[in-house]
Amino acid sequence: MITRRTLAGAAAAVLAAPSAQAQGAWPDKPIRFILGGAAGGVSDIFVRMMENRLRETLGQPLILEPRPGAGGMVGAEVTARSTPDGYTYYVNHIASHGIGPTLYRRLSFDPLKDLPGVARIAAMPNVLIVKGDGPIRSVQDLVAYCKANPARANFSSAGSGTSSHLSGLLFGMRMGIEVTHVPYRGTAPSMAAVLNGEVLFNIDNAPVSRQQVLAGMLRALGVSTAQRVATMPELAPLQDQGVPDFDVASWYGIAMPAGVPRAIRDRLGTEIVAALNDPGIAQRLRDYGAEPWPLGPDAFDAFMRAEVAKWAPVVRASGAQID
Repeated sequence: MITRRTLAGAAAAVLAAPSAQAQGAWPDKPIRFILGGAAGGVSDIFVRMMENRLRETLGQPLILEPRPGAGGMVGAEVTARSTPDGYTYYVNHIASHGIGPTLYRRLSFDPLKDLPGVARIAAMPNVLIVKGDGPIRSVQDLVAYCKANPARANFSSAGSGTSSHLSGLLFGMRMGIEVTHVPYRGTAPSMAAVLNGEVLFNIDNAPVSRQQVLAGMLRALGVSTAQRVATMPELAPLQDQGVPDFDVASWYGIAMPAGVPRAIRDRLGTEIVAALNDPGIAQRLRDYGAEPWPLGPDAFDAFMRAEVAKWAPVVRASGAQID
């Protein structure tokens, strides 16, 4: 179980290290991006897609530092407690700034106030998947199976507080079925749980399961967004298949410690939005299964407030809470 003491300890370890205040024109040294997941994960990949462009426009290298744990909250707190000198940022997402503020009871920081936005990067649809050689071939089949076999009505997620966790709960709520959450340590093992028959279904980032779906090892039943997606036009939205009011996208962005000078926030936000509007970078995102979704600082803050308001009643209705 992730406790407040665990989060505080991770942040304290960073605070204990010496830090240098910004001097002269910004930036005059490498810029650190803290990741809430492991190296090689979505946050890592998205920053690396922009890395060469940002290195050229900012004149400094980027340092990517994984701080996984607690649905991204460990990395978020480390960033929130860092010196607001414009050299430490967090790759935030729906878990840390959409779901987490309501899910975690005893956070020692406020994600929206202590980690305001710099820029939104991109979003990915989630996909509802089941075992490829199983009997379930449609959303209606899945619902009927869950009602007939309540002991088997379980779903995997990449961890408590992630979009895959809340997507599964929201699916059960919208369809009036009781589903049991089984958290795993990351997206890959949660997908493997479906493949191995340990759980019945999963609703998580589309790119992760794409190859297994194409190979027939997994079966995709629909996408979580209200619209079809260009990379998987054959999959109808769950909302169009009888799942009411279901529109979920796993979004990612860049946040910063409160107190970073406004000029620095605006400069970095401008450079990130410009990078996302670069046709080459935008195409790499689409090839990965994501859609560029650029927003600057103020619009991103407004978006995150709306996300918290959207997910709060879902979290409360589900009874999901983490100390």
